Amino acid sequence: MNAILGIDLGEKRIGLAVAPTDGGGALPLQTLRRGASIDVDAGALLAVLAAQRVVEIVVGLPLEASGSEGSQAELTRSWVASLGDRLGVPIGFRDERLSSHVAEQRLGPMKRGRSGGPPTKAQRDAYRARVDREAAAIILQDELDARSALIARGHGDAR
Repeated sequence: MNAILGIDLGEKRIGLAVAPTDGGGALPLQTLRRGASIDVDAGALLAVLAAQRVVEIVVGLPLEASGSEGSQAELTRSWVASLGDRLGVPIGFRDERLSSHVAEQRLGPMKRGRSGGPPTKAQRDAYRARVDREAAAIILQDELDARSALIARGHGDAR
């Protein structure tokens, strides 16, 4: 079965989610550590694309609260442009405003450390990775819902 890949791009991590192309919801998949170069990121993504049979990618675009594109959106567009045709599938963008906040609400608070103390670095890192995966699923599900709404309104293929 073919899939669509959702990406929540961060400075340190890349959250991934997948959804089958024949319908069904977006599910968190995994979190990749950002590589030292675009070549490393592309290689890691190519492995995921092959394993999941990805035919399309939706990348979260971090817009400003006003809806305009700021420096983070420029960095995201630059990263996607740097990937170029290496991945061999169409790549689109989806507004990702508040996706990490919604992901944190879904996951609940971070677990406390030993004896109720502050979380350890490992606990914080694991929680952030879970948030990134969940945010990718939210971004991808938003895109799927928007496409379904267009089709329901009679606009045919929503891509």
